Amino acid sequence: MAELTGSEILAKCLKKEGIEDIFYIMGGPMLLAESTCITEGIRMIDVRHEQAAAYACQAYSRLRQTPSVCMAASGPGVTNLITGMANALIDCCPVVAFGGSSPISQFGRQVFQEIDQVKLMEGCCKHVDRVHNLKRIPQQVNFALQRAMSGKPGPVYVDMPGDILYQKIDENLVDWSFAGRKMDSRPLGDPRQVGALVKALAEAKQPLIVSGSGVIWSRAWTEMQAFVEAAGIPFYTTPQGRGVVPDDHACSFLTMRNAAFADADLIIVLGTRMNYIIGHAAPPRFGGNAKIARIDIDPEEIAAAARGVDIPIVGDCKMVLQQLLDGIKGKVTQDSYKAWRQKLADGEAQKRSAAGANRYAEDGDIHPVRMLEEIKNFAKRDAILCVDGQETLNFGRQTMPTFSPGHRLNSGPFGTMGVGLPFGVGAKVACPDKQVIVVHGDGSMGMNAMEMDTAIRHKIPLLIVISLNGGWTGDPQREKPGRDLGYMRYDKMCEAFGGYGEYVTKPEDIRPALERAQAKVDEGMVALVNVRTDYRARYGGVRFSDYSTWRCCALPPSRERGR
Repeated sequence: MAELTGSEILAKCLKKEGIEDIFYIMGGPMLLAESTCITEGIRMIDVRHEQAAAYACQAYSRLRQTPSVCMAASGPGVTNLITGMANALIDCCPVVAFGGSSPISQFGRQVFQEIDQVKLMEGCCKHVDRVHNLKRIPQQVNFALQRAMSGKPGPVYVDMPGDILYQKIDENLVDWSFAGRKMDSRPLGDPRQVGALVKALAEAKQPLIVSGSGVIWSRAWTEMQAFVEAAGIPFYTTPQGRGVVPDDHACSFLTMRNAAFADADLIIVLGTRMNYIIGHAAPPRFGGNAKIARIDIDPEEIAAAARGVDIPIVGDCKMVLQQLLDGIKGKVTQDSYKAWRQKLADGEAQKRSAAGANRYAEDGDIHPVRMLEEIKNFAKRDAILCVDGQETLNFGRQTMPTFSPGHRLNSGPFGTMGVGLPFGVGAKVACPDKQVIVVHGDGSMGMNAMEMDTAIRHKIPLLIVISLNGGWTGDPQREKPGRDLGYMRYDKMCEAFGGYGEYVTKPEDIRPALERAQAKVDEGMVALVNVRTDYRARYGGVRFSDYSTWRCCALPPSRERGR
């Protein structure tokens, strides 16, 4: 049989594992691995910064609920991945990175780009590994992909020393038995605890669900909607978990989020962490006397909850929801919480009819909410929205609904800026037939703006909309140091790369510009609409910290029912 290099074995393993797309930047010692991936029929998408490769992977994984793969050259190439991998860790996303490194046989001799990349990655990955033996590459590749998805998903880094990549071995000596091995095992919840939750539901008067990305990773959106409808139970999601049940569902009362949190007597925390995003599910945001039930695949998450959990259920969301559907039959019906739903509906109607509700200033540049409302009314129902910025992100949560699972991508719990455009690239590669709209603040846009070039070179048609308020965050008093960036013509930048650009200064021109831009996207182009917005507009929702920061992210306090 023929001899294979470590690089060739790696590429063949990825193909056997079903990897279709890889995001990367070329460089040694990964060049042969990358070229062999192309030979194997894997689409290789070279980005302009390794950080963007990891972000693109994150979007790809969220939409397909599978591991994604990125590659980087040794030294600075790998260190550039770190923020992306950290974001994936905090967001529980199965990004698998293969990084070239200096020869393991020469470690300690200060060879080119020598640094212990495994140690660097340990703090921002679920698991790290290093290849030493060519025979075991199929096993280690498979283990990396399995570890990324098993239990609570998370990123995995595999270090590929240059001397290992270019060593040769007879193909017969390689252990291929692990290549392509799949694991699809879903743990049920403890029947005792499931029974306790069914009993609590039967006794509750005002229960609610707070769900997160665990529902997406377990592909449990069908079971969640069935449970919501069978029980008639109101639900709320984390920002990253939106769309598992459509935002315009009859049991969705988004403008009543704070009141529902405070008044609920039973809170089911479903597939999400009890972190700052939901106020740790603790007073004062949540009622102190409410019973807490938690469903999570990771027992450590339940054990380390910031608030005591009365009914802990360790299990896969899909399986446990089915257990609950079976368990509530004859005990809980749609009428059980009719008065609770009516109370929330009445409160929502009162808020919407209040004087000045949903009004914004119109005496300056375009208010971001007006821009976002135009996008909301323009976007398809199953559009994938990639939202990045501060005011853009926060106003967007208030303004733009989501109706499909995994179709809302934003900075996530790590609050990382610059994810929007790379997310758009990854989203469109994962779902080429979907409308993908990237909604960016102009500050965050600058962080990875060169990914416009990536999208144009690789013919990845995106619609990009910029909220151009002239800097970081809203600043009514113009008092924040380092805030001003000027009104950059990102539309001209897109044109320079070969895309389509428009500059909008009047609100009535937004919709026509979006339509012209989407027509170009439909032709296969990247299009950018640069909308000049009011620098004074400052989101005033829930704070996630005790200090004000432009990296703050808030929960969506309102609801949109129509399109």
